[in-house]
Order: sequence, then structure tokens, then C-alpha cells
Amino acid sequence: MKCDKKHMLLYAVTDRSWLGDKTLDMQVEETLRGGATCIQLREKECTKEQFLQEAYKIKELCLNYNVPFIINDNVEIGIKCGADGIHVGQSDMEASDVRKLIGEDMILGVSVQTVEQAVKAEKDGADYLGVGTVFTTSTKPDADFVSYDTLKAICETVSIPVVAIGGIGIDNVLDLQGTGIDGVALVSAIFASHNIELQSKELLRLSERVVKK
Repeated sequence: MKCDKKHMLLYAVTDRSWLGDKTLDMQVEETLRGGATCIQLREKECTKEQFLQEAYKIKELCLNYNVPFIINDNVEIGIKCGADGIHVGQSDMEASDVRKLIGEDMILGVSVQTVEQAVKAEKDGADYLGVGTVFTTSTKPDADFVSYDTLKAICETVSIPVVAIGGIGIDNVLDLQGTGIDGVALVSAIFASHNIELQSKELLRLSERVVKK
């Protein structure tokens, strides 16, 4: 699957913090029913085998809903499960090295915080950029803050899709209007919700207003 900016509109990043009595794949299907346009599986605590088994289950869901399935950081798992893409941060493997490993057909996303990082990531083969954190977030309290102006400058500088991430929710997503982003990446705003499907529908509606040119 090729990277299309329409897939960036409501980009859901998984987190096990709010599972309760549900499984992760149950939560993922709820956000897919609500309109999530891309799913990233982010696992920091699982064993390799647990990560792989979860990846296979969520990949199947994404296939059913025809949305891209992205693996965070773990290139080996991404290739092994046949994910649509890999997402790496600035402290992970270099984007150019990831591109060599995954070839030209898999999607490559890269997290950036500056215009310089954005330009380099695009040059190194990134298909889209995740820019943040744009607001204060509990999931990454020590993350570098990216201002509205920097986010807008990144969008104006690169030719690949840009997704804003970090502390975004229903109450502040519209503050990103005018930046030029192609979508928002969300963690707690989706997965901490008591009704993930309805929350996703509302976030999708708001995201469409944000990206409307």
C-alpha cells in the first residue's frame, strides 16, 4: 500500500494503558469502525513474540478496513508480519537505513521536530512525517515541544504528508487549523475514551475541518 495523505487524516497510535477488560485488537476495531484512517502498533513492553502475534491480529483488522498498518520502531517485526509500513523516531534507526531494509514498497514515517529534520527525513526516503509534540501530553511528558509556527514551516517546506501528534484532543484539535497538516495522530484522545467508536467519529469530523484547504 502506497502512502496517501487521505490515510493521515485520523491516525491512531495504540497504547495498552487503557485496555481495562478489552483486548488491544478490540479497541483497534472500535476506532476503525469510528473512521480511523491509519493504525500504528506501538509496543514498548511486549516480548518479540507477543509483539508479533499482536501485529498479525491488527494487520488483519486493517486489511478488512483497507487502512494502512504501521509498526512503530521495530523493523524486524514490521517486515516479518508484512505490515504496510514502519515509523521511526529521531533516536531510532536512521531513516535512510530503514529504507534500505524495507525497500521501496513499504511506507516509511519519521518523527521530526524541526524544519531541518523534516528536510533530511524526506531526503532519506520518508513517505510522511509525524511532527510533535504540538501540545502537552501525558504519554510523552519529556517530548520536545513544536510550536504552531514551526509546524506550519515544516508543512510549507516538505512535499510529503505531515501529521501532527502530541496532546491533541477534541478540545484543541481545531487550534491546528491553518498549519497545513494532512491529519492528526492520536493516542489517549482515542484509546482512553469510554466510547472509542463515537470518539473517533467526532475526531474524524474535526480533523476534516482542520485539513480543509
